[in-house]
Amino acid sequence: MKGFLKEFRDFAMRGNVVDLAIGIIIGAAFGKIVSSLVGDMIMPPLGLAMGQVDFTDLYINLGGVDYPSLAAAREAGAPTINYGVFINTVIDFVIVAFAIFILIHFMNKMKRKQEAAPAPPTRDQELLSEIRDLLKQRA
Repeated sequence: MKGFLKEFRDFAMRGNVVDLAIGIIIGAAFGKIVSSLVGDMIMPPLGLAMGQVDFTDLYINLGGVDYPSLAAAREAGAPTINYGVFINTVIDFVIVAFAIFILIHFMNKMKRKQEAAPAPPTRDQELLSEIRDLLKQRA
């Protein structure tokens, strides 16, 4: 049992697992920011441009009674297809995917620059070069 717990501790404390946990936490916070951006900043002007449409109130009522809003239909327990909420979620996804793409694009660009730049020679390499040059002069 001790070996199992030690193995689990080693696994849980590896850098990759900790980095993943940090990424998930930051991703969740980023998701909330994007949801707010979409719901509070992008969708209202878009809805206004489309004739004062509130996307969160776009739904199809599967019951026989009409309701003034999605909230009223939900409160009454009516079965609904909430396609306006789905549109908001799709826009959230597209924005998050684009932001992640931009981030990865720049990270890859930086990585390529680092790989392209030659590393300065180490002290051993410098000494070997000097020895090579001295041997060439003798020949």
